[in-house]
Amino acid sequence: MTRLALWGVALWWSSLGLIGFLVVPLLFARLPTPAMAGNMAAGLFQAQTWISLLCGLVLLLSGQSRRRTSPALLSPAVLMFIMAGMLLALLSEFSVAPRILARENLRLWHGIGSAMYALQFLFASLVFWKLTPPASIE
Repeated sequence: MTRLALWGVALWWSSLGLIGFLVVPLLFARLPTPAMAGNMAAGLFQAQTWISLLCGLVLLLSGQSRRRTSPALLSPAVLMFIMAGMLLALLSEFSVAPRILARENLRLWHGIGSAMYALQFLFASLVFWKLTPPASIE
């Protein structure tokens, strides 16, 4: 596997974890109003969408350019997880986020968005797990 692919999956996984499970909850805990926290969170989630898409693209292109030396990257399961994560990012940004920002059935759409984000984190975790070699004990 190329170093670029490893960096791509590491950035994808860690950015999802940091933004979704640390930074956004801290915004809601520390900012004076939920509306302020929500506006900041929306911007962070939008940026996360583009990070996820860029990392997914790096992984897909890296897998294509290193076909012979990167069999794990090209396994059907890994490709499915990468593409599913990218699709979830796009759906969250262009289908769910506008409904949340419009406060349209907020509880429902926030729950759907949270579930989609958690699934995207799971897919990134699975790709990271599959692409990182097991540690050798010497």
